[in-house]
Amino acid sequence: MQNVILNNQLSMPQLGLGTMNVKNLPQLLPQAIDLGYRLIDTAANYDNEIEVGQGIKNSDIDRKDLFITSKLKIQSDGYLGTLKAFNDSLEKLDLDYLDLYLIHQPYGDVFGEWRALEKLYRDGKVKAIGVSNFAPFQLIDLTMHSTIKPMIDQIEIHPFFQEIPESNYALQNDIQPQSWAPFGESIQILSKLPTLKAIADNHQRTVPQVILRWLIQRNIVTIPSSSNLNHLEENFNIFDFYLTNQEMDTIKQLDTKKSTFIDHLTADGAEFLSKVN
Repeated sequence: MQNVILNNQLSMPQLGLGTMNVKNLPQLLPQAIDLGYRLIDTAANYDNEIEVGQGIKNSDIDRKDLFITSKLKIQSDGYLGTLKAFNDSLEKLDLDYLDLYLIHQPYGDVFGEWRALEKLYRDGKVKAIGVSNFAPFQLIDLTMHSTIKPMIDQIEIHPFFQEIPESNYALQNDIQPQSWAPFGESIQILSKLPTLKAIADNHQRTVPQVILRWLIQRNIVTIPSSSNLNHLEENFNIFDFYLTNQEMDTIKQLDTKKSTFIDHLTADGAEFLSKVN
């Protein structure tokens, strides 16, 4: 496992396990941890924090050796709502602290929510704080009007939507970019692309491994999700090969610059996500 160092000097695994829509977490998480996973990502809106907490309890590893992330419930209603949402998440996870806590969407009383995250950070209830789905202009606005700079921006990044200016901006400003959708909407679509298949064959690897390696070499943290133990093991085994500069440039040509999920910079996207309970 490779780690990145956040702007508060906290060490974070560069590869983790996303848990959205993952099944049988109480049984799967201990197996993933046995494979070497240490970063576990969840969110209040995934409605699985209790199961994630059970999976952590079912593992043999010491809590301090794990890096647990959760995200603020989208309809949290500012400062006081954020403090309540955090305590609810902590109770569901059955943990004493979180390693990372994120604002999930860039809508609503973001500044009130960030003040609450700063308090949680100062009080030692979370080791790092950050945001998710923030564009560069939203990052700089938050940073310029806050005491603590975000440590993470978790955004959609995959071969069809590479977010190159966005991830470069974050890195240049000492904010760690993280990919929440490394395979886009479907790994089956990506796996059929001749470009990616040729690169995978060249390294005797799979297309998912090539995509994850591509993200690692871009200095991006990533959290692929799967309910399949074999896929989890495959995803984890990406630290013993390297893509060439030419291969990295070839993958760069796949960028459509369009989200395969929801465009957070459109009125329709903002209206939809602002109504998520």
